[in-house]
Amino acid sequence: GIKMLKEKIGFIGGGKMGEALINGILRAGLSSSDKIMVSDVDKKRLQILEKEAGIKTTQDNKKITSDSDIIILAVKPNMMGSVLDELNSEITSKHLIISIAAGIPLSFIESSLNKGCRAIRVMPNTPCLVGETAAGYALGKKATRNDGKLVGQLLDAVGKSFLLEEKYLDAVTGLSGSGPAFIYVVIEALADGGVKMGLPRDVAITLAAQTAFGAAKMVLESGTHIGQLRDSVTSPGGTTIEGLHALEKGGIRNALIDAVETATKKSKSLGKALSKRKG
Repeated sequence: GIKMLKEKIGFIGGGKMGEALINGILRAGLSSSDKIMVSDVDKKRLQILEKEAGIKTTQDNKKITSDSDIIILAVKPNMMGSVLDELNSEITSKHLIISIAAGIPLSFIESSLNKGCRAIRVMPNTPCLVGETAAGYALGKKATRNDGKLVGQLLDAVGKSFLLEEKYLDAVTGLSGSGPAFIYVVIEALADGGVKMGLPRDVAITLAAQTAFGAAKMVLESGTHIGQLRDSVTSPGGTTIEGLHALEKGGIRNALIDAVETATKKSKSLGKALSKRKG
């Protein structure tokens, strides 16, 4: 069963990802709306969050630090520097800082705040919005095992998560951060195939998306090896092996491996540029 967290949670940034996490945390019963507060520059955004989630809102980031034990930094990566500078004097070792800003290294966060600051970096992805994130997270120097466990609980409320060394978060960015876009291309292309063969577009898209969803669910829930799952669809001399042959000719594996590799390298170079700026 889910144990309610005693800690008060404050979000800095009430954008889509922040909202998704808030909804997931409330849905899973990890916290209650009276223990969550969010700040954002956009008043409209705050009104929506107040109405939908029943949480407290503010336009003052310092109100978040004074009222929260856990602070989730859900701001755009380019805003991170100025937000950390503003909160530098407010954040103490009693706060747990969780950053979901893509590409911002822990060293940047830790060097912008007081010594002894407990920080954890999370790489979530957009399916967080439907409670199906695939996330990796890494612990900063001062974060404890319990801090890590708590972040795991928060993320598992909106999908699946893995505790990793920070150096692997670029690969998480390349695979699950960028990956939804790669899968959308696959689904769209499958639907194009259906349309080419005479299916109406809306039917083709739903069939393709549901097929991808069902196949993913089989991988996650059946406990069967993925090669075996593929083989069980592929009967001798049948339609599927013809289709698979065509896929191999098109180099689909090569293309997808390249996509993850290229996205990972881009993530690494973005991170390097940031740590240079600080150090």
